[in-house]
Amino acid sequence: MTRAGNPKLRALEAFPVEQEGQRCVALRDPAGYTDQIAVLPPALLDLVSLFDGDHSVEEIQEILRGRHGKAPTAKQIADVVEQFDAAGFLESDRFRERRRALEDAFRRSPVRPAAHAGGAYAGDAVELEAQIDGFFAASDGPGAGVNGDFSAVNRDFSGVSRDFSAVSRDFSAVNRDFFTDPVASPSAAAPQTRTRALIAPHIDFHRGGSTYAWAYREILERSDADLYVVLGTCHAGMPDPFAVTLKPYDTPLGAVPVDREFYDGLARRAGQDLLASEPAHRAEHSIEFQAVMLQHVVGRRRPFAILPVLASYLHESLWSGGAPDADPRIMRFVDALRETMAASGRRVCLVAGVDLAHVGPRFGDREPNTAASLARVERDDRAMLESVVGGDARGFYAGVAADHDARRICGLSPIYTLLRLLPEAPGRLVRYTQWPDPEGAVTFCAVTFP
Repeated sequence: MTRAGNPKLRALEAFPVEQEGQRCVALRDPAGYTDQIAVLPPALLDLVSLFDGDHSVEEIQEILRGRHGKAPTAKQIADVVEQFDAAGFLESDRFRERRRALEDAFRRSPVRPAAHAGGAYAGDAVELEAQIDGFFAASDGPGAGVNGDFSAVNRDFSGVSRDFSAVSRDFSAVNRDFFTDPVASPSAAAPQTRTRALIAPHIDFHRGGSTYAWAYREILERSDADLYVVLGTCHAGMPDPFAVTLKPYDTPLGAVPVDREFYDGLARRAGQDLLASEPAHRAEHSIEFQAVMLQHVVGRRRPFAILPVLASYLHESLWSGGAPDADPRIMRFVDALRETMAASGRRVCLVAGVDLAHVGPRFGDREPNTAASLARVERDDRAMLESVVGGDARGFYAGVAADHDARRICGLSPIYTLLRLLPEAPGRLVRYTQWPDPEGAVTFCAVTFP
């Protein structure tokens, strides 16, 4: 609610759904302050679209009456406002108290809890080990790990398979087990050089499992690092370009510690409060999934620590039309991190947890995805990835800005940051993948930088 008492929606994610044969719009909170989802049929969507902070209940009623010749009563509208406020969907004193309580609880917690365990990945340690081993051993995975550390696991993925039988469009050209770039095992195809940086997915494990395996095979075979600086997308956005937490990232496989000494050196050089937006870590999954994979792949073999860094600034630059690093805090952080890595006695590897394109009606496009449209997405993704593997940060940004981020690349800030940290360092595309849902397709990849 505004000071005048006008209802105002928070920054929520909207996506189309079908309910009882009717096309609706659903709302959910990407920041995780509420886990409720509001499904709005057309008439309710018409009403809620006026929750912009500029209109009182009485004004909303008059607008609807002018549009349709009739309108809900003021009490009916006020009841909807109350329901949305109680659910945490409105800017209001009630929401600010909700946010304060959740963030205070997070700050008091000795660890960053495993927020997505039991949902996006198995919540039981034994089941999670088997699930990840299965990604390596699957027919579209990279194979068992070094010295046979990953056993072949026969897993039944029927529970997470997607039934596209009702879809008349032909996805056979892009299907190929949902993967579009099978490559030979890196152990046979590439020299045994040390991996300095890795780009890995942050999609849920059910859809991205084997691409996670291809990415982390690079860590398994080519990394001796004892510190992983993990750059993650902040999907909900935040006031600061970067946010660190010093809380160990908990996982079903055990908590992953954070290197506080390394952080102290970084914070001293960066000249900014890197903990100011720390609560953004509370429900964000992009780093959590990397912590799980690192604990599975590295934690079995040697002690290690992470520095978890959420990033959110490049979409803001795209929207404003400004330079990608116009905010002076960005390059101060990049320079400080590079200097801290050089001064540290740690063996450091960078990891960016990112996805690429998000296309289809679920993400705002008018038309469902087809084989032809996803082929165009792949073409444009691969053109963008040429700048990434070429270590060309500015070329990467320019390519995305050229079409105003039409494919909704959600890994912009972590990728750009990684490329600025490794100027002109050539990389290698290990795997490019599409999950070709007609309503909402997501693309992702594995890229290594020796």
